[in-house]
Amino acid sequence: MKNYRIITILLIAALTIGCLAGCKSDNHAGQAGKSPTASGDTLTYWAELNGNAASVKPRFQDVPFFQEWQKRTGVNLRFIQPPSNQAKQALNVMLASGELPDMIEYEWATFPGGPEKAIKDGYILRLNDLIDQYAPNLKRYLSEHPDIDKQIKTADGSYYVFPFIQGDAKLRTYQGPIIRKDWLEELELPVPVTIGDWYTVLKTFKEKKGVKAPLTFLSTPSPLFGVENGAFVGAFGVKKGFYLKNGQVKFGPIEPGYKQFLSLFQEWYAEGLIDRNIATVDTRTIDSSMMSGRSGASIWNAGSGIGTWLPLLKEKDPKAEFIAAPYPVLHAGERPMFGQRVNPYMSSGGVAISAKSSHAVEAVRMLDYGYGEEGHLLFNFGMEGVSYTMKDGKPTYTDLILHNPDKLAPSQAIAMYSRASYFGPFVQDVAYMEQYYMLQEQKDAVDIWSDTDAETYMLPPVQKTERESAEFSAIMQDVTTLVDEMSLRIILGIDPLDSFEDYVAKFKALNIDRAIAIQKAAVDRYNAD
Repeated sequence: MKNYRIITILLIAALTIGCLAGCKSDNHAGQAGKSPTASGDTLTYWAELNGNAASVKPRFQDVPFFQEWQKRTGVNLRFIQPPSNQAKQALNVMLASGELPDMIEYEWATFPGGPEKAIKDGYILRLNDLIDQYAPNLKRYLSEHPDIDKQIKTADGSYYVFPFIQGDAKLRTYQGPIIRKDWLEELELPVPVTIGDWYTVLKTFKEKKGVKAPLTFLSTPSPLFGVENGAFVGAFGVKKGFYLKNGQVKFGPIEPGYKQFLSLFQEWYAEGLIDRNIATVDTRTIDSSMMSGRSGASIWNAGSGIGTWLPLLKEKDPKAEFIAAPYPVLHAGERPMFGQRVNPYMSSGGVAISAKSSHAVEAVRMLDYGYGEEGHLLFNFGMEGVSYTMKDGKPTYTDLILHNPDKLAPSQAIAMYSRASYFGPFVQDVAYMEQYYMLQEQKDAVDIWSDTDAETYMLPPVQKTERESAEFSAIMQDVTTLVDEMSLRIILGIDPLDSFEDYVAKFKALNIDRAIAIQKAAVDRYNAD
């Protein structure tokens, strides 16, 4: 295993450095004279390609949206694309090489030591002056939305990325439990609400339908990733990560409720109610399991889950039906404490500018395009007359998107012509979702999944100081590894449930209490601003 990791790192290094040093320009912009950013130079752009887009066109330069973005801004881009699901490793290799592109799209809030350290280490630029001088669209948006402005700066007041912002509360919940309604009806079972209901449903799926993996959920990039928003674990009053309760910061995996959750999943796994591949399930596995009938329930998105699976499955079986189920509770009549809910700025998809770029001004102007009126339409709806038309003053997707002649799912077609369904340097428009969710089942899902108290228990988008970030990252790197190890070993039955207390002692030894205190200090500072 150790040798495998070394080989993987070397391969990533070769790919990354090779692209930086020798890749030819993939795209050539047209009509450069129309653009305020046109310079004739080629800028480099490092990012992982979204899965929906990659399932159709595996390279950035072949995706129509990225071709059009260059054409509109007059900037030629050479894309540097890390291997799928290996962005973090590839970024580390690239930073160590010292060969940095002009723009880097990454979740910079997770950088060890935080984005302020990335600035001070000379990896990315502090953008305050550049935004002030060359990014009028973003500057105007932030002045009109001081709450967002507060979220996208470090504790030291530094802007560090051109952010992805979800511009409407309706966009902030899009994931939850999904189940086969036709199977429930066939077996005369109600939609499950409590943990007991879920046990009955999953057991009946297995025994009466012969379903091999009744419940499946995502376990990449980390084990139990699919339940981190609160599905099942939330029924016991905890989350897998940090949350607020009565004004105090809590860390779920050291709380008694997490032991109860592990006990439940240990029993379910032993009975074959949870996917046996619990440690390795990726999005393709979920798609395959739910489409083939290998699984009857999952935790996934209204768009890439229900919206993708249901139309395709109905072609094979017109009676098939996927619907949303509420986040599970322990007792009937309770309201779910937790559920999927994000802050308007969630740190994903932000684009930073390399401190070594000789084209910082051109990069800023290009990235600012997405926050202006024309850019907003391009990023959310694509190209007028192609992927959308204006009807009654509103951008409306064409059949190329909603009824694609090449049988692309709407999620795939949208990813070809816009960035509305994933992250990027722009403000997401709620009109995208209102059209993207074509099925009533999707619209109902958002209402069902939003019916939680998640907002009450969410940490605000706090920013830590450089010192706090460095200390917090060092602690949580070991803590997160131990959480995943503990969870899997107990669920798989390798360790007994009683070992939970021993693990809690290990978390204490790793200084989890200090990490909680750092989070609390950041929350207090945020609330005081």
